[in-house]
Amino acid sequence: MCGVHLLVSTSGKNEDHITAMMQACQHRGPDHSSWEKVAAGVYLAANRLKTLDLREEANQPLFHKESGAFLSWNGFLYNYQDLRNQLIQEGVKFKSTSDGEVLLEWLLKKGKDGVKLVQGMYAFAFVHENKVLLGRDPLGMKSLYFARNEYSLVCSSECRCLLASGLFPKKIDKYQVLPYFYLRHAMPRHSFYSGIEELAAGELREFDLDAGQTRSKHIDLLVSDQKPALNVNSFEEVLTDAVLKHFHADVPVGLILSGGADSTLLYHLWYKETGTSLPTFTVGFEYPYNRKYKDPEFASLLARKFGGLHHEVRISPEWFLENWPEYIRTLDQPVGDSAGFLTWAVAKKARESVKILISGVGADELFSGYNRHIAFRKFLKHPDFWLFAASLLSRVPVWGRGRKKFLSSIEDTAQRTFMNFAALNPLPDALAGVLDPFYPVGKDHFKNALEWDRKIYLVQDLLKIHDNACMSQGIEGRAPFLDWQVVDFSNRLSEQELLQTTSKFWIKSILKKNGLEKFANRRKLGFGLPLIEWLTRHPEFRNSVLSAIREFGQFHSELVPLEWRDLVKKPENYIAEHFLLLFNVFLLSGWMKANRL
Repeated sequence: MCGVHLLVSTSGKNEDHITAMMQACQHRGPDHSSWEKVAAGVYLAANRLKTLDLREEANQPLFHKESGAFLSWNGFLYNYQDLRNQLIQEGVKFKSTSDGEVLLEWLLKKGKDGVKLVQGMYAFAFVHENKVLLGRDPLGMKSLYFARNEYSLVCSSECRCLLASGLFPKKIDKYQVLPYFYLRHAMPRHSFYSGIEELAAGELREFDLDAGQTRSKHIDLLVSDQKPALNVNSFEEVLTDAVLKHFHADVPVGLILSGGADSTLLYHLWYKETGTSLPTFTVGFEYPYNRKYKDPEFASLLARKFGGLHHEVRISPEWFLENWPEYIRTLDQPVGDSAGFLTWAVAKKARESVKILISGVGADELFSGYNRHIAFRKFLKHPDFWLFAASLLSRVPVWGRGRKKFLSSIEDTAQRTFMNFAALNPLPDALAGVLDPFYPVGKDHFKNALEWDRKIYLVQDLLKIHDNACMSQGIEGRAPFLDWQVVDFSNRLSEQELLQTTSKFWIKSILKKNGLEKFANRRKLGFGLPLIEWLTRHPEFRNSVLSAIREFGQFHSELVPLEWRDLVKKPENYIAEHFLLLFNVFLLSGWMKANRL
């Protein structure tokens, strides 16, 4: 995993600018950093975290002497060995065993049209024949930001590194605050900084440095025409293959183990194939919350079964408050999800012994694992009834936060109903109208909902916090459930198959088949801080959160949506029903203050 930096500028201080960008990103690549002058006014830099081929031959930026091409990239190619073998048959001679050199040679041989055959998580800047090609993988696992003006084009893996160039002003994009209040993140293709864009998932963007022209195209997942049968045995084979690919590295590998179905299955399949134990890492909370949040109990049970070295990262309100300022300083973009802090805490511990962390991220989006998927199944069975019931019950008190959220989210279309289910609160019409074009088009309502989660929640929330938290500690995060073959298996499931099976049927079926019913039948509990408990029982935590929210309302009231102006004035009145939104605003307040916005 690495940091990618590109500078095209007429400034007279280009070497200073590219050096500043590279130095601001040392955390992403602590093992090696370097920059190269590609041409007059064109510079490429990289920070490298060594995971495959630890020798100097694999350092970046990569340079192809015969063609004069340069590559700076971030990621991991799942099928690099297949691509390498094909290139060898075509006469290519390699100097290293890295997947980066494979990508460089592949781009030279196949051009931008060949990128669709590259399976993996990646973001890259490729410079050849006075053209710059930027690329991001179709699942959006790795970010690439860029900014332009009449004098410069600057690109980087993180906004903070781009801003470090000094070529662009640091100014908040106020239009991202409204979606943040409802979705916990910025809109797709945007950042929280005005003038800084993000390459879209699956986008290839080419800049012609001579003509000053820009061309863009989109690439989708492309997998083998040989499709495995849609049964449990085939799925186990597909996922086992993904596990073996993602656990492959030349450095120590660990696993974020919650003891839930997803991470348990990953560890089981790895151990079943290799007989090798792994270091595992779990978040735990102090008494009495450990009676509700049972991850350490289930995780340690599994670790003992496989003989692994297990670590529990115990988090208390005091530890949280002590470490919160450091966490905020590591955030490139605000994402109001407390799972980000937990992942960061795990990575902080894991860096002592591993350089790669495996997680189960993506499983819920592929195989309908969230409570909102259960609610949407319920709605789709009788949409007219629930529309009538929601209208009727809106006039009477309804007890229970979950019931209120369900009923208040129901609208006259399946699309808008699920968008409301997926948001912290039902979307205002103005925001929903902006989001509508991103919603999948098709007659299969449930498949559309899962794709929405993959395009929006997974890309803008989970993958960002996973990458940010891991890379802030110099660790590469990998997600076997997002292997392209696994995603393709999920995409091939019909609407009927998805509606007639229970949540994560495919994952739990493999667990049960292999004698792990205890983990398959465990009640799902989201990965996050015990916010409602801490806000109601810990005065110091509550006061820190509420005072930060009031401060945000005092200094940034013009950014707060009208419907939430009272929340930032009197946050104590919103703890019971809107504790997730309170944390959301608390994080934004801290991030803006730390970044002097």
